[in-house]
Amino acid sequence: MNYLKFFDEIRKTDVAIVGGKSANLGEMTSQVMVPVPFGFATTSDAYWGFIKKNKLWGKIERELRKIKKANDTKTLEKVSRNIQKIIKSGKMPEKMQEEIKKAYKQIGSGYVSVRSSATAEDLPGASFAGQQETYLNIKGEKKVIKKIIECYASLFTTRSIFYRIQKGFSHEKVALSAAIQKMVNSKVSGVMFTLDVRNGDKSKIIIEGSWGLGEYIVQGTVTPDDYFVDKKTMKIINKKISKEKKIMLVPTLKGVEEKKVPKKLQSSPVLTDDDIKKLAHYALELEKHYKTPQDIEWAKNEKGHLFILQTRPETVWSGKKQAKVKELKGKVILKGLAASPGFGTGVVKIIRNLNDIDKIRTGDILVTKMTNPDMVPAMKKAEGIITNEGGVTSHAAIVSRELGIPCVTGTEKATRILKEKQLVTVDGSEGVIYEGAVGEKKKQKYKNYKTKTKIYVNLGIPEIADKIAKKHVDGVGLMREEFIIATYIKKHPLWLIQQGKEKEFVDKLAKGIEKVTKDFKPRPVILRLSDLKTNEYRDLEGGKNFEPVEDNPMIGWRGCSRYIHPDYEPAFRLELQAIKRVRKKYKNLHIMLPFVRSINEVKKVTEILEEEGLKRTKNFKLYLMAEIPANILLADLFSQYCDGFSIGSNDLTQLTLGVDRDSELLAKMGEFDEQNLAVKRTISHLIKTAHRYGKTVGICGQAPSEYPEFTRFLVNKGIDTISVNPDVIEKTRYIVHEAEKKIKKMN
Repeated sequence: MNYLKFFDEIRKTDVAIVGGKSANLGEMTSQVMVPVPFGFATTSDAYWGFIKKNKLWGKIERELRKIKKANDTKTLEKVSRNIQKIIKSGKMPEKMQEEIKKAYKQIGSGYVSVRSSATAEDLPGASFAGQQETYLNIKGEKKVIKKIIECYASLFTTRSIFYRIQKGFSHEKVALSAAIQKMVNSKVSGVMFTLDVRNGDKSKIIIEGSWGLGEYIVQGTVTPDDYFVDKKTMKIINKKISKEKKIMLVPTLKGVEEKKVPKKLQSSPVLTDDDIKKLAHYALELEKHYKTPQDIEWAKNEKGHLFILQTRPETVWSGKKQAKVKELKGKVILKGLAASPGFGTGVVKIIRNLNDIDKIRTGDILVTKMTNPDMVPAMKKAEGIITNEGGVTSHAAIVSRELGIPCVTGTEKATRILKEKQLVTVDGSEGVIYEGAVGEKKKQKYKNYKTKTKIYVNLGIPEIADKIAKKHVDGVGLMREEFIIATYIKKHPLWLIQQGKEKEFVDKLAKGIEKVTKDFKPRPVILRLSDLKTNEYRDLEGGKNFEPVEDNPMIGWRGCSRYIHPDYEPAFRLELQAIKRVRKKYKNLHIMLPFVRSINEVKKVTEILEEEGLKRTKNFKLYLMAEIPANILLADLFSQYCDGFSIGSNDLTQLTLGVDRDSELLAKMGEFDEQNLAVKRTISHLIKTAHRYGKTVGICGQAPSEYPEFTRFLVNKGIDTISVNPDVIEKTRYIVHEAEKKIKKMN
């Protein structure tokens, strides 16, 4: 096994080996003309070697099984503490220790930083700040090894576990690399972006800086200076010098400590004009090399030398257009920095410590001194976020932009000025807080574009159905039954049958389905029958007694093959009983079969449906997911057993291109591409064939929600329905409207 690599041996394609942070350090060291402190990185082999040698994974897995719901903060915290304790109790294998000690000597045996680099971090659209731990100013072989183990443990902080659950990353597929890098004795440090992070303006470079080490900027502990540079002319076009640089984090013999900034420096600029231009030049070099906007960390030592400590893809604005600012009018009660665009109205909830986060409810305005990664679950519920401290690249700002939540940072006094349960409006585009519900009615209006192509919505959470149903949407194109099973029932249906509790399963499932069909009546609701994989079923209570262990559950015992198997058929019939119960009250409910491999499967499932009193008629539609190449090639035959198809673009892309949709490495290489010509040709063939047999074709995959050009392609090919995520309903309808208008003109 290869336990470590020096930076000059690493390239950006080595994410699976050393994680995103270490891979970029290696790439910059050898491929880009920017100054990077030298070092080395431990590999994923080293991490798994440590776990295996200490026999830790079984213990970790047992703890993770205790988490039934991602938003259960107390359980998450308890599991996190237990797992970190388990990992820290492990001992680094001797051979691994020898390699680390040798490498440490080779880079000088001096002070270093030990930074975590997870193998699934920095993926496009996924960059929550502060995931794992960083340790600064570490010296000595034993201390370095100890901090590496602590980095391993930080892979299971509450925030990291929550993040992976939310993003759908498997815990056992994520390893951790530790980047050991020569320490820069930072007099000044900060971050910079090769676009304006407030609105996505790619003509600017924004640099933030403060005294001491950069951690206080990212955490939001200080409000830094802001410097803006025009990319074309490289001229400094604006400076915002903060007067709130009162404290700094500095290296000491024992590690790091907080110190007060001398009064004369608190309101002084931290960078000279030459520094600003030099950093801007480095930023352009990195953007040019990576061919995408960058998020960069930098430092300046006591001798005045500048260093680049880290770069990663900017994940929020890179694929979006520049934000359009809406103007609001009202009584201004507070101002700060415009950190994340948009506006939101709600009641103030002041969070003074982590014990307060449970009081945040959906739609509240979260007000705090500064956010940290442990607040992410609460931040996801908020309608807006306001902080006393921090700049436009602080944790609060970065996470808010990723979540699409309006955010104002650096207000200095939000927790003092604003009152608990006070109604306010957050304008994240201008950095202003208004009294009351300013612009609320305007926010809810949207143009009523008419489209021939029906616009449906993908839905998994019954509780939000009433809110989504108020939007200009033609129905539900994909209601995920498995979400109700995994989130509300939480118990394996066969285990419930064994316990004589079949009624519990049917009642809870019917309740969830009925909530959506009632809210959307008379618009159609297409329920996709359960599509959990064996590993997901095993996580349900009692699941291990009934589920096999599969090496690749994604193409294993799932979909229709499960329904017709004698071991699972009794559970499938419970699903149908719940559907039949809802159908008695609401005739707008229809069903869809996932992962249909063969004609024989459809025939057998149809027989079971009819036995349970769910015969396909003009008023009760049966759809098939088209996510396997066989569905496309045999569309003429499948058409005899259904009313239409719904394309699952993720699985169809995976199986057409032979690309694991969960592979972070292949995703980074651009191999997983729903817009690949092969995928487009399969879709074109399906639409053409299905229409020839009088069947409809829709799509409920992720692609239309993310790529407007893909939506235009679908309209041009004559797709009947497009089902998208709730947040892009209006945008999609507009794109479809424009595409249809263009086709009409051409004809």
